[in-house]
Amino acid sequence: MQIHLVDGTYELFRFYYAVPEHHDADGIDVGAVRGVVQSMIELLESGATHLGVATDHIVESFRNDLWAGYKTGDGIDPVLFAQFPLLEDALRALGVAVWAEIELEADDALASAVAVATSDPRVERVSICTPDKDLAQCVADPKVAMLDRRKGVRLDEAAVKAKYGVPPESIPDWLALVGDSADGFPGLPGWGAKSAAAVLTQYPHIGDIPDEVKDWDVEVRGAARLAETLASARAAAELFVTLATLRTDSKVGVVDDWEWHGPTPEFDPWAERLGRPALAKRAHRLAEQRA
Repeated sequence: MQIHLVDGTYELFRFYYAVPEHHDADGIDVGAVRGVVQSMIELLESGATHLGVATDHIVESFRNDLWAGYKTGDGIDPVLFAQFPLLEDALRALGVAVWAEIELEADDALASAVAVATSDPRVERVSICTPDKDLAQCVADPKVAMLDRRKGVRLDEAAVKAKYGVPPESIPDWLALVGDSADGFPGLPGWGAKSAAAVLTQYPHIGDIPDEVKDWDVEVRGAARLAETLASARAAAELFVTLATLRTDSKVGVVDDWEWHGPTPEFDPWAERLGRPALAKRAHRLAEQRA
């Protein structure tokens, strides 16, 4: 059994800026929704059987209570933002499992689904369909890999290490040190991608790094300054680790809940609304082939 887990938030943003607008009969732009729905049908046509899509139903989450500067929905184009609930409804009509997060984030739902899938002995492979570096922490050989569908690139543990300089389990610590502008936390002054990777290679987690540079068993440029910065900002660093660590307690159900059995009766009207009635025909034909 193979599992495909899709970052619906990333997909909606990607299609919003990549495809033309399409307005339904009420003048509502559904162009990005159409792009994502078509992409999911293509994924199913390529052989996907168990599929789940996670979305940020609202952008804010519990992390905003922990760090005032954490990302919010401010600045998101209202036309794009309005398509989130539309996408969720359209995908449910297609018969796809959807996890629309409110207290948690879409990434937490994906991490939760990974945990569920890897605990099921029937699952042979899990593909996390996103290029988002946060999800790199979930990669685990031989079952779990990230898949950038747009580029056709698959990241296993070795590829994560080659790209970021650290293994998957150190990704939250690496993000805590270097910062994550997309999520809105700054990291620690002076710590860059290379220095963080070098230190974390020796000490996999921030809590393992000694305060005193004389106790470091690693050579890195500006080590004394880095050690001083970490010692004086360790509480902030640990908070950033918490922000970067994905939760695995989202209620995503079990693997069998994610099996695609075909579109619901509501999908035909959705295909019409999206201006692509052929999408419904493709979905029904695929369901008939699998019956």
